[in-house]
Parts: sequence; structure tokens; C-alpha cells
Amino acid sequence: MTSLVIAEHDNASIKGATFNTVTAAAKCGGDVHVLVSGSGAVKAAEAAAQIAGVAKVIHVDGAQFEHGLAENVAAQVLAIASSYSHILFPATASGKNIAPRVAAKLDVAQISDITKVDSPDTFERPIYAGNAIATVQSADSVKVLTVRTTAFDPAPSSGGSAPVENVPGAADAGKSKFVGQEIAKSDRPELTAAKIVVSGGRALGSNEKFHEVLEPLADKLGAAVGASRAAVDVGYAPNDLQVGQTGKIVAPQLYIACGISGAIQHLAGMKDSKVIVAINKDPEAPIFSVADYGLEADLFNAVPELIATL
Repeated sequence: MTSLVIAEHDNASIKGATFNTVTAAAKCGGDVHVLVSGSGAVKAAEAAAQIAGVAKVIHVDGAQFEHGLAENVAAQVLAIASSYSHILFPATASGKNIAPRVAAKLDVAQISDITKVDSPDTFERPIYAGNAIATVQSADSVKVLTVRTTAFDPAPSSGGSAPVENVPGAADAGKSKFVGQEIAKSDRPELTAAKIVVSGGRALGSNEKFHEVLEPLADKLGAAVGASRAAVDVGYAPNDLQVGQTGKIVAPQLYIACGISGAIQHLAGMKDSKVIVAINKDPEAPIFSVADYGLEADLFNAVPELIATL
């Protein structure tokens, strides 16, 4: 029994979600192998070999893998899939794009967003926006899984000494091509990896107020900035900041919700946070039901006072 983790990387380093996925793979039993497919990704493969608990790294080099196009990565996974009992992807945009293609080609049922491994063939995953947990048992010979990374501790990035095996790459599928990308640069932590998240809702009233009120608090705390879907829908924040069922799932040490009512879709994305602080002037706001600390106040007064105190 051997598990294969599909690494996410930028051809130079391994992205954080991979470490959590390695932890989930280790709980499936047997050895853990990591696939690093990229272009000039030797450093990423070497970094993967250092992850504690990894038995082998499979390194595939080719121009067709440079940008992680789903069609090409899926073809590479399929080329080596017969050697594995479990194939695991982080439940990120990339993992969710590749995993269904692999599962369909293998004619198996994908098990999405797992939060716990009960046994090699039994897994837990949230359903109904996280209000219930389904226990799913699979009889498929190969289990294709996406992993909710916030549910698993990251494997140590050092301490391992896995061998790196170079294998030939699958041919370019020819079904898509990389055209370009625009990368937003920020000095703040990445939302899903941040230890502190400050999020705002529609109550902030405008794009200008969203930035004017939240960013000084985030800067003071060294936090990432998030937003509710309502705030994103009215244009206060870009959709890559959205936290919730249809956005990003976060579980920081501290989550501060400013002017967020607490719709079930938002709670599904942040209720696993270690400490939740809610600031809202509506005493009936659902966010108070999950908050460890609730402040019934006008956020336009409370947040500046909090910043001044800090």
C-alpha cells in the first residue's frame, strides 16, 4: 500500500498545502511518494525530498509541466497511477482542477475535501456547508482524494532524506496552452496560510472603507485580509479574498470578523479557526454563535479603538 501526493510548487519551492497533504497521506498507511512535475523544478524536488515522512520523490521535467496545466499533470499522474493505492491532492484550485480528471479516467469515485482518515478505505468529509460530517467508505482499488488542508497539521519541511527518481514525462496533451498570468503582490501573509485573519463584510459600506478600516488592523497584527461573499459581490474586495463555502477555507489561530453577519456559507469557511472574534452591532447576528469573543459595537468606532490599544 503506497500513497502518491501531487505536489504544488512554483518550480523552485514547495507550496504549503503539500505539507498538510503529506500528513493525510501518511495516515492512509504505507509509504508516501511525492510527484513533482515541472520545468526546471530540481529545487522543488529536492525540497520535497526533505519533507519528513516522504519515502520517495518522483521528479518529471518538461516544458509542458511548467505552469501546471491540469490536462498535462493529469496525464502524468495517470501514467504512474497503477503503482498506488491512494492518490491525494490538496483541495486547492489546482488540486480540484486535476483530481476529477484523474478519477474519471481511472473510473473511480473521487472523495472530496477529506478532513479525517479513519482507515485506509474510510474517510470523513463535511457536507451541508460543514453542518454534518459524512463518513465515506470506498471499495475502489485506487482512492482519489482531495484533502482539506486546514484539517491536517503540516508535515515538517525538514528531517527527511527521500531519494529523487527522475522519470520520463507524459507527452503534452495539446488540449490547452498557457497564455499569461497577473500576480498580485502583497506584503501580507497568504490568506489560507496566515496565522491571523482580519475579515470584513458588507457593513463596511464601500471599497474605500473596507481598506481604510481593515488594513491598518491587519498591518498591526501581521494578518491576512479576508472578506465575506457579500462584500465581494458588491465590489468591496476582490474574490481571491473571499472566505467561505464558495471561497477559501481558513483555520488560523485568530480570526477577526468585522461587520460580518455570519451566513452559513461564510461560517463553513472559517469556523475551524482556533479563536474567533466578532465585531457587529446586531446582537442577533449568527456570527456570535460561533465566536469565542463577541463585541456588540459599531465597527467604525471599535476597530480604530482596537488599533489604538494595540
